[in-house]
Amino acid sequence: MYLFLPGILVLALFSTSSARIHKLPIKNDVRRYISLSTFGFCKGGTLAVNLTNFHASPENENAVFGFSLDRAANDARNYYLDTHQDVCILEQDERSKNDSNKDEFIYLTLDLKTNKLHVTCAHYQPTTSIHIYKSSAEKDQSTTGRSCKDLNFDIIRFVVANRTLYNASFFMSVDSLREEGLYNLYFHNCPNYNLNTETILDFDIEITEQNVNGYLSAGEMPLPALFCMMSILFFLSGMFWVFLLKQSKHPVFKIHYMMAVLVFLKAISLAFHGVNYHYIEQLGFHLTTWAILFYVAHLLKGALLFVVLVLVGTGWTFIKYVLTPKDKKLFMVVIPLQVLANLAQIILEESEEGDIEYLAWRNVVIMIDLLCCGGILFPVVWSIRHLQEASETDGKAAINLRKLKLFRHFYIMVVCYIYSTRIIVYLLKITVPFQYGWLHEMFREMATYVFFVLTAYKFRPASQNPYFALHVEEEDLDEVLTETGATEGLRKVNSRLTKVPFHETITEVTEEEKDALLGQSESSHDYD
Repeated sequence: MYLFLPGILVLALFSTSSARIHKLPIKNDVRRYISLSTFGFCKGGTLAVNLTNFHASPENENAVFGFSLDRAANDARNYYLDTHQDVCILEQDERSKNDSNKDEFIYLTLDLKTNKLHVTCAHYQPTTSIHIYKSSAEKDQSTTGRSCKDLNFDIIRFVVANRTLYNASFFMSVDSLREEGLYNLYFHNCPNYNLNTETILDFDIEITEQNVNGYLSAGEMPLPALFCMMSILFFLSGMFWVFLLKQSKHPVFKIHYMMAVLVFLKAISLAFHGVNYHYIEQLGFHLTTWAILFYVAHLLKGALLFVVLVLVGTGWTFIKYVLTPKDKKLFMVVIPLQVLANLAQIILEESEEGDIEYLAWRNVVIMIDLLCCGGILFPVVWSIRHLQEASETDGKAAINLRKLKLFRHFYIMVVCYIYSTRIIVYLLKITVPFQYGWLHEMFREMATYVFFVLTAYKFRPASQNPYFALHVEEEDLDEVLTETGATEGLRKVNSRLTKVPFHETITEVTEEEKDALLGQSESSHDYD
């Protein structure tokens, strides 16, 4: 429980940040550009930006600052970030702007000398009307769009404590299907593109993004329903799994019940996630209570997932009853890493895109997640190697080969799960049209569900499971009694190994098991 206390503290600190109504204070910032927001707008959507208390140090009325707003069909690429250009995009001439990118750009430049906010466009047709206004009130008084040419708004200038401050605002509405798209909003500090100077910025900015049906981006609208439906699916599957365990006439181990707890935690996490998104859609920000419940469930689920995967990979209770020192060391590394990864993910989701720490935390999440995914593969590889060696040396080739085949299947399943929920999900996210951004979340949850089902099927309580077929040679007795969790039905009498009658432990015996038993009996007789 103490591992999760830092997570609760993080939730307390960031409990009101996640929203589609962004309130971001920028202090002592020297970045060349600041990524403020990314949002998918459908017809009827609106964007309101309010810049207050803007101050640049040193003060220079000729310095160029301002916004860029680009529209793209999906999140596959962002020209400005991908090219890492050395010239501020606001200072490029008109021809360079129009030649620079096929996506449409709107530039809003702060003219501190004339106190004007100038609006220009790139890759817009001359006859194309845009719907940008100084405020929503001005939009209500206008029924038509306007050309970008010679469009400008007033800036309020005032002095406080010998500091010159500026306030500016603009409002955009998406009034046609042609204007729909994924919009990226940036603020640019052009003087800092000169390596010989450093201009420090301070300002507060409030951004409100909204579609007709709520505050969710176009690609996020189906998420509340999706998460709730997946929660119901996981919950019903968990109930069915518990029913199978209770009705099973075959050995049921602790790991089976841990699998059940994991499924229920996943269902609870998805339910809270769906409710959280519902309130963001309705209010523009989440309610703290539901957000904390979701993140606590998310932390517990994430930690338990990796615990179960490592335990299954090491063969705990199936092959060996006690974890080896090497297994324990792996737990001491993987579990704290997974907790840290979940905490980093929470901080990332609760931070504004324009925060200085946002990019750093995103990189931390990716790095730790990759380390955890690599860590859970080690016990499976160790088990495969051990079974390969055992099948060649200890005379139990048939049983060990069956176990080896099962572990190889599990290894492939884990690799496919990691690949599909990381690489394929990312590719879906950056390639599908902006309004179908929810597809990558659906694919992630469906891939997780399939992985859970296959793992449960492979390691279900069953008489034909190779884990329960034990070799009974006398010289292997000590190894069996110390390394396997399936020895509950075995006892040692007069230095010989005696099995509890099968009708007391397993009521169904397959033909394959009969052959195996007959083969074992004959080999034991010959040996004697």
